[in-house]
Amino acid sequence: MLIYMMDVSGSMGDEQKEIVRIESFWIDTWLKSQYDGLQRRYVVHDAVAHEVDEDTFYRVRESGGTRISSAYTESMKIIERDFPPADWNIYIFQFSDGDNWGEDNASCLEMLTTDMLPVCNLYCYGQVKSPYGSGDYIRELKRINGKHENLVLSEIPNRDAIYDSIKLFLGKGK
Repeated sequence: MLIYMMDVSGSMGDEQKEIVRIESFWIDTWLKSQYDGLQRRYVVHDAVAHEVDEDTFYRVRESGGTRISSAYTESMKIIERDFPPADWNIYIFQFSDGDNWGEDNASCLEMLTTDMLPVCNLYCYGQVKSPYGSGDYIRELKRINGKHENLVLSEIPNRDAIYDSIKLFLGKGK
């Protein structure tokens, strides 16, 4: 099962959202060609997260502040409700520009290391470069990256970097 998470806050401009959508589309296309019966869920967030359908994920134009932990909470609800880790392989692809409310970073790292990484086969975080965001979140993730072999980090400065990011994510398969 796959969960795609996308930051749709105000610091994520149209170009950043487009990069995320292109990368998500090609990841999804490749995985669907390789595996039958994939279940996919989509979460978008600014300060609040929502599970949305695929069409909404590829079209939504939200704005507002950023609280990444809201996406983690929503994703864990989906996993606990529909995909018990004992029965499912769980792959998460999270995309953001790394701009997060500072006080939220500690909560995110706690949720990620305690709740999410233990149940995921692979957790991929792609950070798109934005002229409006701080980009701080990937620095927080780099602090824990060496301790979790199922955590893969990718920096995506522009559209030209999408292919390399996909190779980085999918080359780590478990």
